Amino acid sequence: MRAVVCGVVGAAVLAGCGRTEEGGSAGPTTSDALELFNPCRGALSDAVLTSVGLDPATKGVLTDPPTGPSAWRVCDWMPLDDRYGSGSRSVSVFSTSFTLDQARQKESATVIGETTVNSRAGLISKERSDRESCYVSFEAEQGMFEINVAWLSTEGAHVGDTCEMAAKYAAALEPHLPK
Repeated sequence: MRAVVCGVVGAAVLAGCGRTEEGGSAGPTTSDALELFNPCRGALSDAVLTSVGLDPATKGVLTDPPTGPSAWRVCDWMPLDDRYGSGSRSVSVFSTSFTLDQARQKESATVIGETTVNSRAGLISKERSDRESCYVSFEAEQGMFEINVAWLSTEGAHVGDTCEMAAKYAAALEPHLPK
């Protein structure tokens, strides 16, 4: 599953999250030198992760370049419990300079609906190539954050809706992410 998510992130970076009116790829609207909030390097403490039901010991780094600016910083964790549904799944935190408007225009995604995450505007989407996972994206000054819930295997019980789970994790994590 991590390979799939990495592929999605890589494709988004290479193809751009949005399209311009002329049909070209739109890049991040913020500075290329912007230092993004980094969920991978301790910005989300073990105490915070545990409080929202994630196991800090299971951290997986999907994309976190060691130096220089990056349009994406992404890590994932396994749940500690089944408070938001059962089955083997991962929860990813995407930190990006791309915006909600660009996410709405992303050709490889289907926007399921608009939402709010606590007080922040957001949207719910799925990648067309991976209907088993769901993204809840919400605005941030740096661009946006995305919380993704994905099943790790096609086998075993998948109890619960990934979009509902992603919305609950997003609401729990949002107070710990920069505005």
